[in-house]
Amino acid sequence: MSVASVRRAAKESVSGLPRAFWWLWASTLVNRLGAFVSIFLAMFLTADQGHSASFAGFVGALLGLGSVVSSIGAGVMTDRLGRRPTLLIAQASTAVSVAVLGFMTDPVAISVVAFIVGMASNASRPAVQAMMADIVAPEDRVRAFALNYWAINLGFAISSVAAGFVAEYSYLIGFIGEAAMTMLCAVLVFLKLPESRPDAAAAGGAKDAEPDVSMGTVLRDGRFMTVVGLSFLIAVVFLQSQVALPVAMADGGFSTKDFGMAIAVNGVLIVAVQIPVTRFIEHRDQRMLMVLAALLGGYGFGLTAFAGSLAVYMATVCVWTLAEIINSPIQMSLVARLSPVHGRGRYQGMYTLSWATASLVAPVAGGTVIDRFGADALWAGCAVVGTVTAAGYWLLMGRVPSATAAPAEDAAAPEGADVRPPAAADPANSPA
Repeated sequence: MSVASVRRAAKESVSGLPRAFWWLWASTLVNRLGAFVSIFLAMFLTADQGHSASFAGFVGALLGLGSVVSSIGAGVMTDRLGRRPTLLIAQASTAVSVAVLGFMTDPVAISVVAFIVGMASNASRPAVQAMMADIVAPEDRVRAFALNYWAINLGFAISSVAAGFVAEYSYLIGFIGEAAMTMLCAVLVFLKLPESRPDAAAAGGAKDAEPDVSMGTVLRDGRFMTVVGLSFLIAVVFLQSQVALPVAMADGGFSTKDFGMAIAVNGVLIVAVQIPVTRFIEHRDQRMLMVLAALLGGYGFGLTAFAGSLAVYMATVCVWTLAEIINSPIQMSLVARLSPVHGRGRYQGMYTLSWATASLVAPVAGGTVIDRFGADALWAGCAVVGTVTAAGYWLLMGRVPSATAAPAEDAAAPEGADVRPPAAADPANSPA
């Protein structure tokens, strides 16, 4: 491929998206550049503080529990209070609580503050996802979500390597550094991002003409709730990278620097191939792609049972990273497509709940299985879960209209939801 072809492909990948999207993208990048704590937390608790793998899993579960508690509330806030205020509250609270966690030494204090960190850090996700659906046209959403995921992993690739070196010098610097970067993200949102929540005027009618979307609407939407369930299963597999993988590597004699290098492959590979892979898959059979992603995720972690060197660990990370690259933009676009305009916060909150619940379950499951049965049993279980998830996506995607089947936003409207035509209801169809 010529240099001119590469430049043309890159230009096509980023052109046509509204300015507000790029400020949201920039805030995501800043936030992830400082994401140190989730990378070294398990090693901090075991290697530095002397706690067991089970306690590390318990603290990870408390982070997940906090996420579960905040998911639905943050979704409702996103719809009622607005995307921008929800983001500001979540990011400021995260910055303060992460800084406090770095000074905790008592197990009870660590547990309490970890729960608060989980609650605060997860509260921004429904707002970010709803804002992106608001400001990006439906036909550009797969690309937009891929670019945002690319920003997440560009920051993650850098912070992963940095976290390993920072942890060897001082874990506290990592906590303070993440707090500072999160607060900088809040400042960026405050200065540059306008509110994007659709209002009655944008909907083309009076207040009483707005669709009546409640959490009951979300729960009765069987097709969407199936997406939530499958998302939970694949998230349980992917999240083994946060607690089980570093614990297993530490048990195998690998250092924090080794883990930082191994997990950095995840971010580096996504940065390198996310955009070209998204361009390749954007108009292909999403049913087959979601099945493939689930299988690659499950068996990618399953192959970790055979890892005895850093190089092999890196190779397994490559396999399940490809699963993430395929799964993320398609799944996020699917969630936006199935969400009614005035219920995006609630729907995104429920989707976020699937990952939050997985954050609660995965650390406990991973740590407990390693302690009782060994790491190999955990990796085999990941392969089984990946197979079950692939079968679920095969059945689900047969019931979901193709993303290109109809241009109307309500072509894939949630079951039982009252959604008006997009020309009147969706600000994403008008210039930013």
